[in-house]
Amino acid sequence: MSALVNSSVFRRVSKIPPSYYLLALLLVILFVARPQMMNANVLGVFVRQVVPLGILVLGQLLVMRVKSIDLSGGGVILLINYCISSGIFPGASLGFYVALALVTGLSIGFFNGVMVAKRRVSAVIVTLALSIVLVGFVQYLSSGKPPGDVPKIFADLFNTRLIGVPSPVLFWIVLTALMALLLSQTVFGRFVAAVGESMPAAHFSGVPVERTVILAHTLAGLMAAVAALVQTASIAVGSVRVGLDLPILSVAATILGGVVFGRGEGGVWGPFFGVLCFAFLFVVMTMFGVGDAGKLVAQGLIILFAAILYGLRAGK
Repeated sequence: MSALVNSSVFRRVSKIPPSYYLLALLLVILFVARPQMMNANVLGVFVRQVVPLGILVLGQLLVMRVKSIDLSGGGVILLINYCISSGIFPGASLGFYVALALVTGLSIGFFNGVMVAKRRVSAVIVTLALSIVLVGFVQYLSSGKPPGDVPKIFADLFNTRLIGVPSPVLFWIVLTALMALLLSQTVFGRFVAAVGESMPAAHFSGVPVERTVILAHTLAGLMAAVAALVQTASIAVGSVRVGLDLPILSVAATILGGVVFGRGEGGVWGPFFGVLCFAFLFVVMTMFGVGDAGKLVAQGLIILFAAILYGLRAGK
């Protein structure tokens, strides 16, 4: 009887996304080493910096649940940042830039979806190749030099607060809640779950598999565009390198949050806390004087851990 109870407890514990354990550990270290930093205002500043990654993760967890992947987010972010900061649209309004970004993201996401769902091209190859094309295009247009400044309204919006919380953080929380509702309360969410379980079974059950995969990628492109707007507002300048590391980090955060290809055991909030893990990891490492090289090593180890974890979870 005791063995059965222990086995049941172990199974339940093993299904809890690793992001929860890792975040708790990081917060304990922060509390013990620097209790004065456990302040809502201070923590809000750190969390605000990972909002672009958090938004990109919302798209990543969606495509991973239909057994796909999207590595084009870095190119989307870079292209949108260039369009906003280069001055090629003099006098353009905030609304114009937002519309331009959203149309760009939706178009690229739709292209990815068609190539993956209808043409049966490898998602890794097509999305990575497209990202490289976009990065090369921006490098060509900018001659490899940072293009310029971002309109001041972007920075002003990024630095606002609502009820004492940074607006970007609240925006991220709202988007995460909406994604949770989309996946749990809509027909599309049920289609995503069915495709993730088994594409052939979903097809014979009448689920529009191709359309579901295309829509998932299109929404991922939309999330990449929103992440680009927030990232651009965050740095407030043009860049020829911004966002290039975010796609692989989004995969790692998603897997840490319990989502593996075709399975969404961590739901939406597991990856949310996976993103927070990266935020507090860099805070802790900075606190202990770890330089950029050490942070890159830690980042790589987390990605490696996520890959190993995926293998273990996928084998269950």
